[in-house]
Amino acid sequence: MFRPKPLVLACVLAVAACTSPASPSGSATTAPAAPTAAAPAAGAATYAVVTHGGVGDAFWDVVKNGAETAGTDLGVTVTYEGDGDPQRQSQLIDAAVNKKVNGIVVSMANPDALRASIEGAVQAGIPVITINSGQDKSVEFGAITHVGQDELVAGQGAGAKLKEAGVGKLVCVVHEAGNVGLEQRCKGAGETLGGSVENLQVDINNLQEAQSTIQSKLQADPSVNGVLALNPAVGAAAVGAVKGAGSAAKVATFDLNADVIKSVQAGEILFAIDQQQYLQGYLPIVLLNLYKTNLNVAGGGHPVLTGPGFVTKENAAQVAELTGKGTR
Repeated sequence: MFRPKPLVLACVLAVAACTSPASPSGSATTAPAAPTAAAPAAGAATYAVVTHGGVGDAFWDVVKNGAETAGTDLGVTVTYEGDGDPQRQSQLIDAAVNKKVNGIVVSMANPDALRASIEGAVQAGIPVITINSGQDKSVEFGAITHVGQDELVAGQGAGAKLKEAGVGKLVCVVHEAGNVGLEQRCKGAGETLGGSVENLQVDINNLQEAQSTIQSKLQADPSVNGVLALNPAVGAAAVGAVKGAGSAAKVATFDLNADVIKSVQAGEILFAIDQQQYLQGYLPIVLLNLYKTNLNVAGGGHPVLTGPGFVTKENAAQVAELTGKGTR
């Protein structure tokens, strides 16, 4: 059975496990040189969070809740903006730099498109922490640390658990073209499944069509006995597709929402991988404030990992209550 390795830093976890800070290749990384601290602003510090997920998205709303709660707890100002268009996200980073914020938190689904803006922030003396996606580019771009889940390791964990459940032919459903983190999840699953994995592209903005695409695949190839969704909404669509196709394929998904937890409890979803995105919002604000006030840099060149953990029938009821509060 696949088991993530211990993390060098203590994680605050409710259910999920921690993983190793080592890079996928197993080689050590070198701690980045900390950028020059930005000049203290008058009054409370201001930190900008710029992600590739918009307000109203179930996943990113939890990230937003975490960041804003950290701001309240620390008595600092936190702004949150999200946009799935890399060009627009880059402009939001540039705007935060122009406002001379005290730190920036950014997710990097498409790292290369954001490189100039992130490096511009670092050159302006504004510390940057990356979250969620783009871990492999974080140090290279000058971020002081990365907070998130190692997507390759998480995919390996998913593949191992699906193998235990008897899955030998898996469809990995990719809902955002060009998202490096999603590609790493599917790759990791393939490394531990011991069977075949085929990526299936769908559009997250059209869930009905996504369900039809998955269902058509299951009907065309009855030997497919596993579906791995990389998003909770797509996970729900996968459940509908399996029912519509009359398939016995087992469904697993990344990330949580109330519907996913109900499906786990009902046995319709085998497990959900929890990367604890609340921590991806909360911890970077704490770390930026510690950097501003005490020049602390966490991680020592390694990411601060928030997952993967697994929500199954055994622990779903405990997590369900927290999901309702917007913290899981």
